[in-house]
Amino acid sequence: MSIRALLALSVVFIMLATTGWTALRPGGAGDPRAAALSSWRHGTIASHKLPDPDSGARTIARFFASLTGGQRLALTERYPLIVGNLNGAPLTLRYRANHAAIEQARTAETARSHSDQFTVAGRIDAARRAARYTSLLSGHRQILSFDPTGSGRVAEVFGDLKAAKRVSVVVPGVDTNLLTFERATKPYAAPVGMATALYDAERAADPGVRTAVIAWADYTTPTGLGLDASTGNMAERGATRLNALLSALPQHAEVSLFCHSYGSVLCGVAAPDLPGRSVSDITVFGSPGMRVQRASQLHTSAHVWAARDSSDWISDVPHLEIAGLGHGADPVNDSFGARVISAAGASGHPGYFAPGTTSLANFTQIALGNYAAVACQDADEGCTSGLA
Repeated sequence: MSIRALLALSVVFIMLATTGWTALRPGGAGDPRAAALSSWRHGTIASHKLPDPDSGARTIARFFASLTGGQRLALTERYPLIVGNLNGAPLTLRYRANHAAIEQARTAETARSHSDQFTVAGRIDAARRAARYTSLLSGHRQILSFDPTGSGRVAEVFGDLKAAKRVSVVVPGVDTNLLTFERATKPYAAPVGMATALYDAERAADPGVRTAVIAWADYTTPTGLGLDASTGNMAERGATRLNALLSALPQHAEVSLFCHSYGSVLCGVAAPDLPGRSVSDITVFGSPGMRVQRASQLHTSAHVWAARDSSDWISDVPHLEIAGLGHGADPVNDSFGARVISAAGASGHPGYFAPGTTSLANFTQIALGNYAAVACQDADEGCTSGLA
């Protein structure tokens, strides 16, 4: 083993020693989704057993197509935490179900925030959650998935997903949960801000194209830079959830994945098993690696793009994998084989979606399929070679 590899490995172990071998898991009061799942599995509609929630999107779609409008609404009202998370269920029902589930969660957290059964810290946490739920309920937000268990999971749609010809999915990295899903300060560092910036940029660049963007925080992410962030365990579980989502997207749409930080690890794990539909592009940025040494090992027909700003601290993370620690080669290195694009103006690790940056402009053109307009990292424009 080279001296460089040994030094890099020592950095990993020092990081683990100073941050702890296990990531802290913020806990919630009870597990409402587990209770809802138990009730669903024992439930019926019109004397018919309800389908397994883990069934594929096609099975779920056929089940809902067999119901009357009244029966669909009855299930939505009875099991909002289940219907709102069923890939294959009609989008309007999912949005309606998640709105109801969030209202229920807000009521519960508001009560906890005033309860003397909780510590001061517990009441503060409950009040913060209640405030987040109030935000998610504002306006006409389209919440595609919602689970308040633990640190929470959520996904939101911008645009008309059902009619979209081009769909982008933003996959965030560590420390993403219900409370960090959106931010008032530095909004473009959070999934909602990322997705909003991309959606607005797409509409400005080509108003005639029907687009939709999904802020997808529907997986449990690592907390901090502990062991979970250094292995692929959470990425593997998240990849299963991502592929389940992709299998339920409109079949007529071209799909692009935009994967930030640990989200790029997830996208790398998911790549070989992408569903048999048109995922045209995988773009990773601020990436610690995709758990492979070369892009060809992802076994995907999608174009693989990579970006990193010079100010991003991720460049100091060891890009290697030893005994399951680390995530493999650096995607922006020439030897990896990705199409390396410019990220000029993207200040630091979370700044890639800030308006005015070359990174956001490039993401927009990739999402729209306008490859000729993409600015490569190098002046020779080799990153777009071979693309129409």
